[in-house]
Amino acid sequence: MSFRKRNLSHLSVLLLMALVSLASCSKPKTVILVSANSNVRTQFGLERLSEELNNAGYILTSEETKEANTESYKIIIGSTNDAAVSNLDWIAEPNTNKEGFHIQSNQNTIVVSGADDSGTLYGCIELADRIKKEGQLPRSIDFSDQPEMVLRGTCIGLQKTEYLPGRHVYEYPYTPENFPWFYDKEQWIEYLDMMVENRYNSLYLWNGHPFASLVKLDDYPYAVEVDDETFKLNEEMFGFLTEEANKRGIWVIQMFYNIIVSKPFAEHNNIKTQDRGRSIIPLVADYTQKSVAAFIEKYPNVGLLVCLGEAMNTIDDDVEWFTKTILPGVKDGLEKLGISGEPPIVLRAHDTDAEKVMKAALPIYKNLYTMSKYNGESLTTYEPRDSWESIPRSLSDLGSVHIANVHILANLEPFRYGSPDFIQKSTQAMHDIQGANGLHLYPQASYWDWPYSADKTEPRLKEMERDWIWYGAWGRYAWNCRRDRTDEIDYWIDQLGDFYGCSQYGKDILDAYEQTGEIAPKLLRRFGISDGNRQTLLLGMFMSQLVNPYKWHVYDNFYSSNGPEGEILVNYARKEWKGEAHHGELPTQIIEEVVEHGKLAVGAIEKAAPHVGLNKEEFERLRNDVHCYDAFANFFNQKVKAAILVLRYKYSSDVADLEAAVPFLEKSVDYWKELVNLTEDTYLYANSMQTQQRRIPITGRDGTNKTWVEMLPHYQNELDNFKRNIETLKTTGAGGQEAPVLQPAKVKVLNKNAKTYSLLPGQKAYSDQNTVIEEVADELQLLQGIQFSDKSQQEDGTVLRFENDKPVKVVVGYFNTNSYSALRPPTLETNAAANDRGQADIKIANAMRFNGLYPVNVYTYLYEPGVNELNLGKGRVLILGFIDGDVEIPVHDAGISETKDGVPVDWLFY
Repeated sequence: MSFRKRNLSHLSVLLLMALVSLASCSKPKTVILVSANSNVRTQFGLERLSEELNNAGYILTSEETKEANTESYKIIIGSTNDAAVSNLDWIAEPNTNKEGFHIQSNQNTIVVSGADDSGTLYGCIELADRIKKEGQLPRSIDFSDQPEMVLRGTCIGLQKTEYLPGRHVYEYPYTPENFPWFYDKEQWIEYLDMMVENRYNSLYLWNGHPFASLVKLDDYPYAVEVDDETFKLNEEMFGFLTEEANKRGIWVIQMFYNIIVSKPFAEHNNIKTQDRGRSIIPLVADYTQKSVAAFIEKYPNVGLLVCLGEAMNTIDDDVEWFTKTILPGVKDGLEKLGISGEPPIVLRAHDTDAEKVMKAALPIYKNLYTMSKYNGESLTTYEPRDSWESIPRSLSDLGSVHIANVHILANLEPFRYGSPDFIQKSTQAMHDIQGANGLHLYPQASYWDWPYSADKTEPRLKEMERDWIWYGAWGRYAWNCRRDRTDEIDYWIDQLGDFYGCSQYGKDILDAYEQTGEIAPKLLRRFGISDGNRQTLLLGMFMSQLVNPYKWHVYDNFYSSNGPEGEILVNYARKEWKGEAHHGELPTQIIEEVVEHGKLAVGAIEKAAPHVGLNKEEFERLRNDVHCYDAFANFFNQKVKAAILVLRYKYSSDVADLEAAVPFLEKSVDYWKELVNLTEDTYLYANSMQTQQRRIPITGRDGTNKTWVEMLPHYQNELDNFKRNIETLKTTGAGGQEAPVLQPAKVKVLNKNAKTYSLLPGQKAYSDQNTVIEEVADELQLLQGIQFSDKSQQEDGTVLRFENDKPVKVVVGYFNTNSYSALRPPTLETNAAANDRGQADIKIANAMRFNGLYPVNVYTYLYEPGVNELNLGKGRVLILGFIDGDVEIPVHDAGISETKDGVPVDWLFY
C-alpha cells in the first residue's frame, strides 16, 4: 500500500527485458499472457501485471514463441463476456458487480476476469500485488472481490495559499506561473499511479471558475483569462490527464463555484467577479450556461462538481441557477455532440438546501450525485450526529448516490495523521449513519499549497508521498470497510514494518499513529469554535475562546453534530458550581485522555526508533510529529485546567480561584515553548490557507500568525495580561476592562428618507414594529442608528448607501439567534468574503437587549472614503451608526442579557 514511483513501459519492452534477464533457477519459468481485449484499462492492468512477473523472474511470452523445457503458466485476462474467458468450461460463477473481478486457477492456468474494464484492471493489480508479496505466482487461487463504494476519489485544489493581486478567493487561472505542477506530466503519472494502487476511481479538480482557462466562447471572446499559448497548453494537459486517468479507471471531475465569472468578463461588463448579494442577471446566466456547454462539448469525458454556495444570494436562486443555467448548459453541450446519455453531475450540499435543489432537478436530469462534508472541514468523530447525520441521510434517501467529503482537515494540518482504526470507523459511519456510498478525499494537509507539504526540507516534500498512509487507509476502507480489525492490525504492522525496515517494531509505529490519531479530533469536538477552516486547531486557542466560545461565533450545530453527546467547558463549569450531574463526554475526561494518548504515542515511537533501517529521515520527521502532538496535548491540558478555574470565578467572585489558575496557564506557555522548539526548524507553517479566512485562534491576514513561534508572544501576552488584571482586582476591586465610549463619525446617509434613532432605552429600531431597546452598552449610547422597516429587511434585504470623507466603520448589530427571521452574521464557513471589511468577528458581545427580541452582538465593517454601499442579505439586522475607521473596539462582552451567568471574565485576558 506504500507509495511507489513506477515507470510503466510498453508490454513489448517488458518482454524484451524478461528475455535478457532470466530468473536464477535451474528451470526457466515462462508465463504466456493472453489479453482477451484491447481496452486501455485491460492493457494497463496487463502492463502492471507484466512488471511484477518480470520482477519475480518470469519469462513473458506468447504461445507462438513458447520455449521448450520450461515450467509454463498461462494467464488469461479479460472481461467475463470475452470469449477467451467465457468459453472455458471450468470457470465458476463470474463476478458481475460493478468494478468486480474474479481470479481463478486450474492447474497452471490463471484467469483474471472482470465484470467490466475497471474490474479487469483491478483483478490484474490484485494478482500483481500477490506476486510482489510472495515472489511468485499463486499455486492455487479462487478469489473474488468488488468495491463497496461506487465513487472513491481524491481531490486537488488549483488554489493558492493567498489571493492573487486584484483578485478574490478561489480566483486562480490555470497558468504555468500559478500552478507549474499542473503541467508536470511525470508528476501526474506518479499521482495517478498512487491512485490506482489504492483503488481510487475519481479525481476532483477544485477551482472557482475554470472555464475561462479551458474554453473560448464566440459570444464572449473577451472572457478568456489566459493567453493563446497557455490556452493550447491547457488543452494539451487536460487531454493528457483524462487519457492517463482513463487507463487507470479514473474519472476526472472539474469542480467550480457559483456564481463566479472571469476577471476580464467582469471588467468588460463593469460587474464584480463574485457578489453574494447579487441576484441572477441574464448576462451572467447566459455566459455561464454557454461556458458549461462549451466545456461539455470539448471534454465529454470530464464530469462536473457544482458548488452552489458561497457566491449565491438565496436558496431560490440556487434552485433556479442549477435547473435553468447549469443543467441546460450540460444538455446544450451534449446536443452539439449528438449524445443522448447524461454524464454524471455531482451537486455539493454546501451552503444550500441540496434536498430542495435535487427535488427540482431530478425531473429534468436523472444522473445526479450529491456530496456533503463528513465532519465539516475537520476530522472529529466516527459518531456524527445531528446535521452531520440528517443532511447526508436525507440526500441519500433521495435515491441517488451520496458522497461523503472528507474536507480540508483544518484540525489535522500540518502534522502527519494516519490512524487506520479511526479512518476505518469513519468509513463505516459514512455507510451506516450517513447513508453514503462514495468518498471524496482531501489531502491530509497543505491543500492550499499542493503538491508540497509544510515540512521545512530541501527539496520540499511532496504531500502525496509524505502522506502515503492517509491515501492508503482511506482507499482501503472505501473499497471494503468491513475488514476484520485483528487482520487489519496485522496488515498495517506489515506495511509500516516494511516501509521503515523494522518488521518487529511495525506495531509500535502503528500504535503511535493510532494514539496521536485521537488527539486533534477529540480536542476540536469538545473545545473548538468551528469545524470549519477558519480555525487552525494546532496553533492553539486563547483563553477567551475557551471561557466564552459563543462570542467567537460558534458555528450552528457544531457541538451537537461533531461527536458523542457531552458537555462543553462553560456548561461543565456551571454544573460543577451548581452541583448538578454531568452527562456524556466531559472536558476533563478529554484532556486526561489526550495527555495519555500523547504519552503512549511517544513511548511507542521511541521503542521503534533504534531499530529503523529504511526511510530513516522520514521516520525522524514522523517521530518529531509524535512529540509535537504530545506537547500540544499537554499545552491544552494545562490551559483547560486554567479555564476551569477562571469559569469557577464567574460564580464565586473569589480572586483565589484566578490565582490558582496562574500556574496552569504558566505551564501551558512552557509547553508551547517546547512546541516552538520542535517546529521552528521542521515546519514552514501550520495552516496552508494564509488569508483573513483564518480567524481562530487569530487572524491569518497577509500570511501572518501561521507558525508556533509567531503565536508564542500572543500566549505570553495573554498570561501577562491575566496576571496584571488579577492584581488590579486585588488592589482596586475593578470588575473588568472599561470600554471606551464610541464617538460618532461624520457620514452622509444617501438612503432616501432615511431616519435615525438614538441608542437609548425606549427607542424604536424599526419603523413598523413596536419593539424598543430595553438595555444598551454604555459605549454605544452616543451613536445614532439608521431606522429600517423590519418587513423590507426580511423580504428585500438591507442596503445602506452613504458618503464619507475619511475612513469609517459601520457598526452593525446581529441578533444572537438561529431564528430564520434574523440575518445570519458574517461567517467564513459559508461565505469566503465574510472578512473583506474586517467584519468576521464579534466586537462587543451581548451589547443590546430588546423586548421580544434576542440579544445583539456588534460587528464593524471598514470603508474607505467615497460613496459606499453596504449590501446585507434578507433578514432582521441593525445599523447602529458610524465610527472613525482607525478606532479599534477592544473585543469584550458587555454582559447584557436576560439571563445573567456570573460575572464577566473575558476582560481578564486583555
